[in-house]
Amino acid sequence: MPSRISCAVDDGSPVTVVRLVGALDVTTMRAVHTVLDRCLTSQPDALVVDLDGVSVVDRLALSVFAAACRRAADWPAVPIVLCAPPPDAAAWLAQSTACQVVPVRPSRAEAAELAGAAASPRLRARLEPVATACRRARELVADACARWNVPELVGPASLVLTELVGNVVRHAQTPMQVTLTLRRPYLQVAVADGSRTAARAGCPDLRAEGGRGLLLVREMAQRWGTSPLVDGKVVWALVPAG
Repeated sequence: MPSRISCAVDDGSPVTVVRLVGALDVTTMRAVHTVLDRCLTSQPDALVVDLDGVSVVDRLALSVFAAACRRAADWPAVPIVLCAPPPDAAAWLAQSTACQVVPVRPSRAEAAELAGAAASPRLRARLEPVATACRRARELVADACARWNVPELVGPASLVLTELVGNVVRHAQTPMQVTLTLRRPYLQVAVADGSRTAARAGCPDLRAEGGRGLLLVREMAQRWGTSPLVDGKVVWALVPAG
C-alpha cells in the first residue's frame, strides 16, 4: 500500500507552522517539498515544521528539509526550524550532514521562539492597482531604509520596486502585497498579485510611471525571479546592499 502523508498549514501568524502526519519516504517527500515551497513563497517571517506525527520510513527523505532550508536562505530569507521529531528521526537528523543546516527543537513553542528570533526585518503593505501605487511604493522603501539604517539603498530599491508595482498596475490590475526584507548582503523587494500571467522582461512603456519595465529590474538587481502562488504570483528582486 502506498505511503501517505498530510500537511496541515497554519499561517495565521507571522510564523507559519506546517504539521506533518503520516509516513515520510522518498515518495511522500515530494508532496512535503511542494507544501514547504508554497509556504516559503508566501514569505512568512519564519517556518516551523512539526514532525510529531511523522513516521520516517526512509532516512534519505529527511533531506527534503535541508533542501527547503537552502532554498529559503537566499530568497525569500525565511528561517526554518524543525520540532518534535520522533526518537528515530531525531537520531537520524543528528547524524545527517545534509540536515545539520536545519535547527531542531523538542517542542513547537521552542521552535517558534527560535524561528522568530532568527527572522529578518520585514515591512509589508497592501496596495491597490491605482495611479498613486508607485508613489506609495517609494515611500515604503524610504521608510524601510530609514528604519534599517541603509539610506544608500533608497535610490536603487525605489527604482526596482516602482517597476514591479507599476507592472501590476498596468498588467495584472489586482490588489498587491508588497514586502521589503533586509537580508544582507541584499535588500529584497517582492510584489505578490492576483494574476497567474508570468512576468517577463519585455518592451518598456516609457510613457508610464515606472514604465521602463522589468528590463530595468534585471539590470539593477543582483537577481530577480517570479514564483507561483495559489491565487497568483510573486515577483521578487535582490538589490545589493553595499
